Amino acid sequence: QVQLVESGGGLVQAGGSLRLSCAASGSIFSINAMGWYRQAPGKQREVVARITSGGNTNYADAVKGRFTISRDNAKNTVYLQMNSLKPEDTADYYCHAYIVVVNYGLNEYSYWGQGTQVTVSS
Repeated sequence: QVQLVESGGGLVQAGGSLRLSCAASGSIFSINAMGWYRQAPGKQREVVARITSGGNTNYADAVKGRFTISRDNAKNTVYLQMNSLKPEDTADYYCHAYIVVVNYGLNEYSYWGQGTQVTVSS
């Protein structure tokens, strides 16, 4: 059983910062790409940032220069540092990871966290 548990969401004023964390636990052999997605009310879920196991990153245009994704492979954890937050960043933020588990061999599965709410007030 594998779980992704997010933390760090909350209410912040525009221009402020938050740091999200997502820790993976369970019968993990290895973790490949990890990422953060967000879903605002009435909108589809969208990618925010992704990071490969080797540390290569990519970002949505809306967050480039303001958000930074990083990971600690020893802790099976991915982070999202969010600076210069705007009201339009308000959304539920979800962690995602492709995790290799031992299940009659090595198999990669897609996992999602439960989400953490970020609210940016103007």
